[in-house]
Amino acid sequence: MKVYLAGPDVFLPDAIEIGRRKAGICRRHGLTPLYPLDSPIDLTARDASLRIFRANQAMMDSADAILANLTPFRGPGADPGTVYELGYMAGRAKPCFGYTNDASRYIERVRAWGGVCADDNGPTDADGLVVEDFDLADNLMMIHALELHGGPLVMPSHQPDDVWHDLAPFEACVRLAAEWLHTGTSALV
Repeated sequence: MKVYLAGPDVFLPDAIEIGRRKAGICRRHGLTPLYPLDSPIDLTARDASLRIFRANQAMMDSADAILANLTPFRGPGADPGTVYELGYMAGRAKPCFGYTNDASRYIERVRAWGGVCADDNGPTDADGLVVEDFDLADNLMMIHALELHGGPLVMPSHQPDDVWHDLAPFEACVRLAAEWLHTGTSALV
Protein backbone atom coordinates (compact mmCIF):
# COMPACT_ATOMS: atom_id res chain seq x y z
CA MET A 1 0.00 0.00 0.00
CA LYS A 2 1.37 3.37 -1.06
CA VAL A 3 0.89 6.38 1.22
CA TYR A 4 1.44 10.02 0.29
CA LEU A 5 3.27 11.90 3.07
CA ALA A 6 1.80 15.40 3.07
CA GLY A 7 2.96 18.22 5.28
CA PRO A 8 5.10 21.29 5.72
CA ASP A 9 8.10 19.07 6.54
CA VAL A 10 9.36 19.80 3.02
CA PHE A 11 10.21 23.34 4.17
CA LEU A 12 12.48 22.21 7.01
CA PRO A 13 16.24 22.71 6.59
CA ASP A 14 16.65 18.93 7.07
CA ALA A 15 13.62 17.97 4.95
CA ILE A 16 15.42 15.12 3.17
CA GLU A 17 16.49 13.51 6.46
CA ILE A 18 12.98 13.87 7.95
CA GLY A 19 11.60 12.23 4.81
CA ARG A 20 14.06 9.34 5.20
CA ARG A 21 13.09 8.84 8.84
CA LYS A 22 9.38 8.89 7.98
CA ALA A 23 9.94 6.51 5.06
CA GLY A 24 11.68 4.05 7.38
CA ILE A 25 8.76 4.13 9.80
CA CYS A 26 6.30 3.53 6.97
CA ARG A 27 8.29 0.58 5.62
CA ARG A 28 8.49 -1.03 9.09
CA HIS A 29 4.68 -1.02 9.07
CA GLY A 30 4.36 -2.48 5.58
CA LEU A 31 3.59 0.79 3.77
CA THR A 32 5.35 2.29 0.76
CA PRO A 33 5.97 6.01 1.35
CA LEU A 34 5.63 8.68 -1.34
CA TYR A 35 7.39 11.82 -0.12
CA PRO A 36 7.07 15.04 -2.19
CA LEU A 37 10.83 15.54 -2.30
CA ASP A 38 11.24 12.10 -3.92
CA SER A 39 10.55 13.84 -7.23
CA PRO A 40 13.40 16.33 -7.61
CA ILE A 41 12.37 19.50 -9.43
CA ASP A 42 14.71 22.13 -10.82
CA LEU A 43 13.68 25.07 -8.64
CA THR A 44 15.28 27.50 -11.08
CA ALA A 45 12.97 26.41 -13.91
CA ARG A 46 10.47 29.03 -15.02
CA ASP A 47 7.55 26.73 -14.29
CA ALA A 48 9.00 25.14 -11.13
CA SER A 49 5.85 25.72 -9.07
CA LEU A 50 3.65 24.06 -11.71
CA ARG A 51 6.07 21.14 -11.95
CA ILE A 52 5.93 20.68 -8.18
CA PHE A 53 2.13 20.79 -8.24
CA ARG A 54 1.93 18.22 -11.04
CA ALA A 55 4.50 15.91 -9.45
CA ASN A 56 2.70 15.99 -6.09
CA GLN A 57 -0.67 15.44 -7.73
CA ALA A 58 0.72 12.47 -9.67
CA MET A 59 2.01 11.00 -6.41
CA MET A 60 -1.39 11.47 -4.77
CA ASP A 61 -3.10 9.86 -7.77
CA SER A 62 -0.85 6.82 -7.45
CA ALA A 63 -1.19 6.62 -3.65
CA ASP A 64 -3.66 4.42 -1.84
CA ALA A 65 -3.96 6.86 1.09
CA ILE A 66 -2.63 10.09 2.58
CA LEU A 67 -0.82 10.70 5.87
CA ALA A 68 -1.08 14.44 6.54
CA ASN A 69 1.02 16.43 8.99
CA LEU A 70 -1.49 18.99 10.26
CA THR A 71 0.82 20.57 12.84
CA PRO A 72 0.12 24.34 12.74
CA PHE A 73 2.41 26.06 10.26
CA ARG A 74 3.03 29.80 9.96
CA GLY A 75 -0.09 30.56 11.94
CA PRO A 76 -2.69 28.95 14.19
CA GLY A 77 -3.78 26.33 11.63
CA ALA A 78 -2.39 23.68 9.34
CA ASP A 79 -0.33 24.34 6.20
CA PRO A 80 -2.73 25.34 3.37
CA GLY A 81 -0.96 23.12 0.83
CA THR A 82 -1.39 20.11 3.11
CA VAL A 83 -5.05 21.00 3.65
CA TYR A 84 -5.53 21.08 -0.12
CA GLU A 85 -3.87 17.67 -0.44
CA LEU A 86 -6.09 16.23 2.30
CA GLY A 87 -9.19 17.55 0.50
CA TYR A 88 -7.91 16.25 -2.83
CA MET A 89 -7.55 12.74 -1.44
CA ALA A 90 -10.86 12.84 0.45
CA GLY A 91 -12.54 14.00 -2.76
CA ARG A 92 -11.21 10.91 -4.48
CA ALA A 93 -12.55 8.71 -1.67
CA LYS A 94 -9.04 7.61 -0.68
CA PRO A 95 -8.33 6.84 2.98
CA CYS A 96 -7.16 9.89 4.91
CA PHE A 97 -5.06 9.89 8.07
CA GLY A 98 -3.56 12.83 9.87
CA TYR A 99 -1.57 13.85 12.88
CA THR A 100 -0.41 16.96 14.67
CA ASN A 101 2.40 17.57 17.12
CA ASP A 102 0.45 20.42 18.72
CA ALA A 103 -1.59 19.31 21.72
CA SER A 104 -3.71 22.48 21.90
CA ARG A 105 -7.17 23.25 20.53
CA TYR A 106 -7.73 25.54 17.55
CA ILE A 107 -9.38 28.34 19.53
CA GLU A 108 -6.47 28.34 22.00
CA ARG A 109 -4.03 28.83 19.13
CA VAL A 110 -6.11 31.63 17.60
CA ARG A 111 -6.26 33.28 21.01
CA ALA A 112 -2.46 33.09 21.33
CA TRP A 113 -1.91 34.20 17.72
CA GLY A 114 -4.04 37.30 17.62
CA GLY A 115 -6.56 37.40 20.41
CA VAL A 116 -10.11 36.25 20.84
CA CYS A 117 -12.93 38.34 22.26
CA ALA A 118 -16.44 37.31 23.21
CA ASP A 119 -19.50 39.09 21.83
CA ASP A 120 -23.11 38.25 20.94
CA ASN A 121 -21.91 36.03 18.07
CA GLY A 122 -19.60 34.01 20.32
CA PRO A 123 -15.81 34.15 20.14
CA THR A 124 -14.46 36.60 17.57
CA ASP A 125 -10.96 37.51 16.43
CA ALA A 126 -9.31 40.94 16.31
CA ASP A 127 -11.13 41.66 13.02
CA GLY A 128 -14.53 40.84 14.54
CA LEU A 129 -14.83 37.54 12.63
CA VAL A 130 -16.33 34.55 14.39
CA VAL A 131 -13.77 31.97 15.55
CA GLU A 132 -14.85 28.38 15.16
CA ASP A 133 -15.08 26.81 18.63
CA PHE A 134 -16.12 23.17 18.54
CA ASP A 135 -13.36 22.05 20.93
CA LEU A 136 -11.46 20.56 17.98
CA ALA A 137 -7.74 20.57 17.19
CA ASP A 138 -8.30 22.43 13.91
CA ASN A 139 -10.97 23.38 11.39
CA LEU A 140 -13.98 21.05 11.45
CA MET A 141 -13.67 20.23 7.73
CA MET A 142 -10.24 18.65 8.23
CA ILE A 143 -11.13 16.84 11.44
CA HIS A 144 -14.28 15.28 10.00
CA ALA A 145 -12.63 14.49 6.64
CA LEU A 146 -10.18 12.36 8.59
CA GLU A 147 -12.85 10.71 10.74
CA LEU A 148 -15.12 9.93 7.80
CA HIS A 149 -12.39 8.84 5.37
CA GLY A 150 -9.93 6.97 7.60
CA GLY A 151 -9.23 7.69 11.22
CA PRO A 152 -9.23 10.35 13.91
CA LEU A 153 -6.56 13.03 14.09
CA VAL A 154 -3.61 11.62 16.05
CA MET A 155 -2.42 14.08 18.70
CA PRO A 156 0.20 13.95 21.44
CA SER A 157 -0.94 14.05 25.07
CA HIS A 158 1.42 17.00 25.60
CA GLN A 159 3.39 19.35 23.39
CA PRO A 160 6.76 17.85 22.38
CA ASP A 161 9.85 20.04 22.78
CA ASP A 162 10.50 19.90 19.03
CA VAL A 163 7.24 19.78 17.04
CA TRP A 164 9.07 19.35 13.72
CA HIS A 165 11.31 16.43 14.66
CA ASP A 166 9.34 14.40 17.22
CA LEU A 167 7.91 11.57 15.12
CA ALA A 168 5.91 9.79 17.84
CA PRO A 169 2.51 11.11 16.62
CA PHE A 170 3.55 10.33 13.03
CA GLU A 171 4.38 6.74 13.96
CA ALA A 172 1.05 6.37 15.80
CA CYS A 173 -0.68 7.67 12.66
CA VAL A 174 1.28 5.19 10.50
CA ARG A 175 0.21 2.30 12.77
CA LEU A 176 -3.43 3.41 12.49
CA ALA A 177 -3.20 3.73 8.71
CA ALA A 178 -1.39 0.40 8.30
CA GLU A 179 -4.01 -1.42 10.35
CA TRP A 180 -6.83 0.21 8.39
CA LEU A 181 -5.21 -0.32 4.99
CA HIS A 182 -4.27 -3.93 5.68
CA THR A 183 -7.59 -4.97 7.27
CA GLY A 184 -10.10 -2.32 6.18
CA THR A 185 -10.91 -1.48 9.80
CA SER A 186 -9.30 -0.03 12.88
CA ALA A 187 -9.79 -0.70 16.54
CA LEU A 188 -9.45 3.06 17.13
CA VAL A 189 -12.32 4.18 14.90
